[in-house]
Amino acid sequence: MPTLAEIMRRAHRCGIAVPAFNVPNLAMLEPIVCAAIDEDVFVLIETARLEWIKFESRGPAEVAAEFGRWRSCDHVRLHLDHVPAVDEDGQRVDYLPIFRRAIELGYDSVMIDASRLPLDENIEATREVVKIADAANIPVEAELGAVWGHEAGPATPYEELFSSGLGFTDPAQARRFVEETGCDWLSVAVGNIHGAVAAGLRDKKKVEARLNLERLDELCRVTGIPLVLHGGSGIRQDCLLEAMKHGIAKINIATEIRQPFEKALEETESLVKAQQTVYDRTVWMLRDHLQIRGTARLVAPAG
Repeated sequence: MPTLAEIMRRAHRCGIAVPAFNVPNLAMLEPIVCAAIDEDVFVLIETARLEWIKFESRGPAEVAAEFGRWRSCDHVRLHLDHVPAVDEDGQRVDYLPIFRRAIELGYDSVMIDASRLPLDENIEATREVVKIADAANIPVEAELGAVWGHEAGPATPYEELFSSGLGFTDPAQARRFVEETGCDWLSVAVGNIHGAVAAGLRDKKKVEARLNLERLDELCRVTGIPLVLHGGSGIRQDCLLEAMKHGIAKINIATEIRQPFEKALEETESLVKAQQTVYDRTVWMLRDHLQIRGTARLVAPAG
């Protein structure tokens, strides 16, 4: 059975991104796994710290337990997403114990997000996590640049953000970051934005985003490792399809399935119908939007 690190490297070589679905509610996990199996696509289930605090996924142990009920190694693995050094509310986080616990729970990969720290501190924090994960043979994702959207307060207008390149990942810094941290994958900012998680904003439609493919191409060239696109919901389809050809090997998806789930649950008061909505939306994402139906064996060959 190939390791997740091997799968991601293969996806990178093949130009096929692995979709990574966040589960802010545990009931969303089963329909995502079922959709991945039915469409024969390799995906990740992932959980971020903010989803334990601001939503209903409860914690890494609860997500791991639910994942264990539906695990299918040929089609899905478990990723610890966005454990920040400084969180969305500007508070320092005691992050190392979270990573140690996730590794004990059997997570297949982890992400340290120290992007709100100065570059040298981001490098040091990431290096700490890489050391812990390497001992368990677990790949590490890190982040460099500012993927906006999770912050409270008024957001910078998207067109201003994109035209100015505000927060975009710097290629020279990225080269140094990868060399000095030893991270396996790098989350980059090239026009992508997170869905809002602040109360009162989380049900609003995301701005349609686009990507600076020239910047992405340069980041791919100087880092030489799989790149990750956070905020995959709402990005123009043509940009997503092109991004796979320019080094993106993992695309995070949250708002695209969370909002339909919450809306269906509120309108129907039926968990079964809300789960069906997640299944249908995941199938659409895999088959029609990302156009990767039937690619599981290309990135995760059995045996």
